[in-house]
Amino acid sequence: MDAMDRFDLDSYLERIGWEGDRRSDLPTLRGVHRAHALSLPFENLEPLSGTAPSLAPADLMAKLVRSPRGGYCYEHNTLLRLALEELGLTVTGLAGRVVLGAPSVESRPRTHMMLRVTVPGDPRPYLADVGFGAAGALLEPVPLVTGEEFEGAGRRHRFVPLPHDGPLELWALQAYDGAARDWVSQYAFTLEPFAASDFEVFNWHVATNPRSPFTRRPYLQRTTAERQLALDGAVLVETRADGTVTKRDLTDETEARRVVEEEFGIVVPEGLTLLG
Repeated sequence: MDAMDRFDLDSYLERIGWEGDRRSDLPTLRGVHRAHALSLPFENLEPLSGTAPSLAPADLMAKLVRSPRGGYCYEHNTLLRLALEELGLTVTGLAGRVVLGAPSVESRPRTHMMLRVTVPGDPRPYLADVGFGAAGALLEPVPLVTGEEFEGAGRRHRFVPLPHDGPLELWALQAYDGAARDWVSQYAFTLEPFAASDFEVFNWHVATNPRSPFTRRPYLQRTTAERQLALDGAVLVETRADGTVTKRDLTDETEARRVVEEEFGIVVPEGLTLLG
């Protein structure tokens, strides 16, 4: 097999800036997860252009690792899964309903991809997710247990059980909103495992359905230790580490392309119009 046809752990770790140990343990899981979350931007430029991004390892390497680009949940979490498995961790795909901003848990389908990770010698599984495009996203993995609060890289999260009719427990990941002084549900999920073929279908649906928000406007996000930057349509939102939020409207296509390339580190493909 040609080197370009497979996942390359060395190149991936160099891209995210991880120089720590390569062990199948919790510190490595936490470190790689955080490095990925703080290095690779979230973006939906393929769906915006009417195509579904490839989830093949070689294509993920070419786009997210070897190019100044990012991706959305299926790309990010598939790439992380490849890395964690090569590091010796056991990983299962999960699917959730995004409830952030939704009128009810059932109002949206299961389209978000996350990962259940098992660490050798640790009785608790962990939820890993580097592909959730919101300020309440995980920066570090958290144990999959209810009744506790977890702090990781300055963010607080917890899992709460939700009412359900099915045979499996339904949980919500909640993030603490310091400005509102309240816990806010991000997405709901069960521990039912999903295969790569399931995510291929989800990926195609989210990237090509004209009703999908990802096909209708640009949505980008970049997270650093100092700030969270998001572009939703023509609105640029910056959230500082102290909770200060500033917003401004981008005035035209030229400004939008400049912001995407300079602030998000993403080269916009030729022929793609950001502001329609």
